[in-house]
Amino acid sequence: MRITFHGGARSVTGANYLLEHNNTKMLVDCGLNQGTKYAEDLNYQPFDYKPDEINYVFVTHSHIDHIVRLPKLFKDGFRGKVYTTTATRDLMAAALPDNMKQIHQEAEENGHPSLFEQKDLNGLMSLVQGVNYYEQIDLEGGVKVFFHDAGHILGSAIIGIQWPESGSVKKIFFSGDLGNPPTPLLRPTDNIGNADYVVVESAYGDRVHEKPEERKRKLVLIIKNTMKRKGVLMIPSFAIERTQELLFELNELFDSKTIPSVPVFVDSPLAIKMTDVYKKHSEYFNKATVYLIKSGDDVFNFPGLKMTATTEESKMINEVSPPKIIIAGSGMSQGGRILHHEVRYLPDPNSTILFVSYQVDGSLGRRIQKGEEKEVRILGQPVSVNCRIENLSGYSAHADQPGLLKWVAGSKQDGKKPEKVFVVQGEEEAAKTLANLVHDNLGINAVAPQTGDSFSL
Repeated sequence: MRITFHGGARSVTGANYLLEHNNTKMLVDCGLNQGTKYAEDLNYQPFDYKPDEINYVFVTHSHIDHIVRLPKLFKDGFRGKVYTTTATRDLMAAALPDNMKQIHQEAEENGHPSLFEQKDLNGLMSLVQGVNYYEQIDLEGGVKVFFHDAGHILGSAIIGIQWPESGSVKKIFFSGDLGNPPTPLLRPTDNIGNADYVVVESAYGDRVHEKPEERKRKLVLIIKNTMKRKGVLMIPSFAIERTQELLFELNELFDSKTIPSVPVFVDSPLAIKMTDVYKKHSEYFNKATVYLIKSGDDVFNFPGLKMTATTEESKMINEVSPPKIIIAGSGMSQGGRILHHEVRYLPDPNSTILFVSYQVDGSLGRRIQKGEEKEVRILGQPVSVNCRIENLSGYSAHADQPGLLKWVAGSKQDGKKPEKVFVVQGEEEAAKTLANLVHDNLGINAVAPQTGDSFSL
């Protein structure tokens, strides 16, 4: 077996890993590069392998940095099988058309062909097969594949691949993105054990999150303070998981009268679609959430909540006087309706922008988050940044440094430890930091590979 890193190496985005075993070629993820113009340009480059030679693709989860180059893969000749969990398949079916619209818009504005077309998307989805956690997938040459619960977003998976070698069985595990338990909705991340090789993400490989109880306390304080100033609380949020978690917790806070009753808007057509998918797949939720649903609680709805699907409904938000809460995409302020709210309310000292998701280096969200720029350009115009800037890393769907180390440590069992750990999907400093800690604290050979690096397993 050979592994080659074609994306996600010393970068948070663009996950794309090639495995070759005898005559079988497999990919784990095929995602979009994000953050800077250079990263976006990389998406249009030819693949460093022949798409028509790929037999299988295994998808860890439905975030765009893990799936959005799949239609291009189909466009360039891929006709193999795509395996993922049933929830991820349904989230992909809802997300990819929205992603395509944004890609078409960017291509039109910059005068170049689009990354892919509707026929490519349709063709790709016809190859996607949904599976359950722990279901065994048998491939050629005795290769077996399993999906384990990553606890990151709905349907997210750790992918385990095993193959025969010299009379024994070898195993490699791909973390995808690991969850940050305990979370309001999902079950905890699965441990693995007895791994020969591990590919682990490192988005927060050099950072530690707040405790769950601290993040809720801070959320309540931020809401109360913003509402007291009669300001607007803007929350740039990813359509998948962050929005649903926020709705779940706001529902609880309003029910208990912990926070004052104010209008709340989810201003994201995609987030609205994703929330419907969440309602369809409650079998992925933890026991406490399942109990609430069975007892009749609509965990994603409460008085004062308005889902604004259409452009007209979105514009009507401006007519509602503050205080109010606006949850809108995109999560890194790289596009979407959040931009219009930022233009309107970033200059307002009574308002607050709250970051609850990872902000890639180079993104508008990261620049605002740093608080170093008193003026940014949004939608072609200069916008003053006078509002309050708040961060809640505890709402991140990613495991932090201690969580990542704990998960990798779980791969050591019965006195056996992995031969090598590959640290990916983090900025260079975060990836190197985690790799050094895996080596120094766990005694496991660890490396932060660069794009194009290849290893024999």
